Amino acid sequence: MPLHALVYASQMAADLSAGRLEGLVQDAARFNQLAGVTGLLLFDGDRFLQYLEGPEQGLHAAYGRVLAASSHVDILQLARGLVGTRLCPFWSMTRVDMERQDLGKMAAADWNSFVRRGTAVRPTAVDHLDGIVARHRQEMRTPG
Repeated sequence: MPLHALVYASQMAADLSAGRLEGLVQDAARFNQLAGVTGLLLFDGDRFLQYLEGPEQGLHAAYGRVLAASSHVDILQLARGLVGTRLCPFWSMTRVDMERQDLGKMAAADWNSFVRRGTAVRPTAVDHLDGIVARHRQEMRTPG
């Protein structure tokens, strides 16, 4: 079964509390698990960038929920397409808090065809995302 990915950026709704955001992430994790979708939500306190991956039908259902949600506005799809392997096979959904400038760099990075260069010279968006995923996995393993 082909694996698809989608990434979008959006602005947090003015009335979204921290508690409601956490509940939405947990709800998305449950839904995505049933849909075969994995991914992560990057958040800078004001804006979101979400990467989703999975079978086309599951991805379509998950993104449909995103588009219907009142928790954010100004949704901009940055990329959608086929990918060879999952970047986040271990999370049906997880939230990663980021600095505003770092999230901005991710949104402006090259999402073209979800290409990885694997080098520090002109890294792609997926190269940056690989680093974020690796750091987040390490933080989750390290006792707080």
